[in-house]
Amino acid sequence: MKKEIHLSQNPEHVRKEREQLVKQLLATIPREDANRGGLIETPKRVAKMYNEIFEGYEQEDQLDLIFSKVFGTDNDEMVIVKDINYWSHCEHHMVPFFGKVHIGYIPSGKVLGLSKFARLVNVYSRRLQIQEQLTFQIADEIEKRLNPKGLAVVVEGVHMCMVMRGVKSIDSSTITSSMRGIFREKPEARQEFLKLISK
Repeated sequence: MKKEIHLSQNPEHVRKEREQLVKQLLATIPREDANRGGLIETPKRVAKMYNEIFEGYEQEDQLDLIFSKVFGTDNDEMVIVKDINYWSHCEHHMVPFFGKVHIGYIPSGKVLGLSKFARLVNVYSRRLQIQEQLTFQIADEIEKRLNPKGLAVVVEGVHMCMVMRGVKSIDSSTITSSMRGIFREKPEARQEFLKLISK
């Protein structure tokens, strides 16, 4: 019979439960000693690290704050924020993937403070997921909040599940995109955006 693990919602209990699970994992590694000096504090470090690398789950309430810095504008020209760095974790192997996010939009009366795009990326990237999902989550949130005439989100990623295991393709990268409104309907707008982010 399969044993289910039920984690407490109390932060201190969660930390202790995580530590115990990491100890169990270390014990399964052949010819490794989970009690040796270099590993004795590893369960504590991993438990603490998880709070940081998966903090996106706890930041849903920050979305309203992020989009509180929306300003009215008459501008209807393209706005691009490129090279936003991110780190995330693959939901299939729980190893990192990382890279850059490029966002472009054509305002429809509203613009967002530029630094808020990086904050938005952080909220959605610090979770277990696939790159395609990350791309659409960012695009969906911007579309819902700003309702731009056009929106383009391009995410570049290097996946450690391909680099360090399996095919071990060291130089591979993945590009995903979501093109909406004018960027989907007008090839010339899409090409202008892609040209600008490639510089």
